[in-house]
Amino acid sequence: MQSVTRDQAPLLADLMPWSVAPPRLGRGWPTAPDPASLKARWDALLKAQGPDREALFEPTRSRTLHTAVGRLPGQSSGTERLVRASGPCPEPVRALLAPFDEQWLIPDHRLIDAARPELWRVADEQQVFVVETAATPDATGPLLLATARLPLLRPGRIRPLYRRPGATEPNLAPGLRAHLAARLGHEPAPLDVLAWILATTRHSPAGRRVPLTADPELWARGVDLGGRVLRLMRPAGDRPKLPGGRRPYVRAPLPARPVTLDYDPEEEALLLDEGRISPVPAQAWDYTVDGVRVLEQWFTARTATPEPGTLTAIRPTTWPQTWTSELLELITVLALLAELPPLDDEFKSPITTADLRNADVLPVPDTTRRPASVLDAHEEGPEGQLALI
Repeated sequence: MQSVTRDQAPLLADLMPWSVAPPRLGRGWPTAPDPASLKARWDALLKAQGPDREALFEPTRSRTLHTAVGRLPGQSSGTERLVRASGPCPEPVRALLAPFDEQWLIPDHRLIDAARPELWRVADEQQVFVVETAATPDATGPLLLATARLPLLRPGRIRPLYRRPGATEPNLAPGLRAHLAARLGHEPAPLDVLAWILATTRHSPAGRRVPLTADPELWARGVDLGGRVLRLMRPAGDRPKLPGGRRPYVRAPLPARPVTLDYDPEEEALLLDEGRISPVPAQAWDYTVDGVRVLEQWFTARTATPEPGTLTAIRPTTWPQTWTSELLELITVLALLAELPPLDDEFKSPITTADLRNADVLPVPDTTRRPASVLDAHEEGPEGQLALI
């Protein structure tokens, strides 16, 4: 893409105007790679009394055992102060804790410093959360991630595809799809616009820019490429698989508690101590986000030594089989993503920021940068009171 075109392309922040800062947990123990550990941590917290419970909780300025907060939208946790809480652990939910690393979270507002309830209100099976990575101009890896899980990654902003549950009211500049329809000859669905964004977003000094095109053939190729990215990052069903001869398998059993992770480029093998998985393409091993190898980050999250006596220290004593399955799937996803060819760097028939201004698509109304009013269900406030929102 020519530099002048890059400068003229609209900003992602204008095309998907509503964004939310990432949630801030404030403590690590309410998340884990397995749900059983979270329930055991909750039981240990409630079994402790007085100063012991407070120390285990790890209080911050935003959350202590005495903090009064309402229930997270769509969840069923208690709302009494934790200093006198009782009962079973709220059922853990899946969350994206790091790039391509789905873990589990106790969905309890009392445990999370900044939970961003506006994200929870629009989270459902049809939602797609777009997460901005912290990539610099010379960094490798994607500028955007897409996930169906609640994102807990920092520091990038989160842009939901839909402003309301049920895939209603797309978080797209008003009039954008109608303008694209006039230029392309058909109105793209919100998921198609997202696919194009995933395939084409570029870094610029002013922020992430999305080069648009009025060329139907180029648009179709971009949507196809972005759709493949989306199916790998946020599968609606089974993720695509590598061809038979290239699928990774466990060639030597993984140890009960692996300590080291290494890569043998000649054998295309991932080494977990004496355990061995192959074939693992070098592109999968080298796949990075924000300068960090995804596979190494994923492994460290499951093997780093926690501080003794903390709730985080409650974890599986041996490597679960489910982690092996997740690792094999992660290798496959990274290998397939690394194989995707980039879209042409020269964009024909560009739709520029000036074009969108002339069509009154930009600037977007200020209201589109704020959450929509979602009042479909009552939300319980602190101590069981009805929340007013």
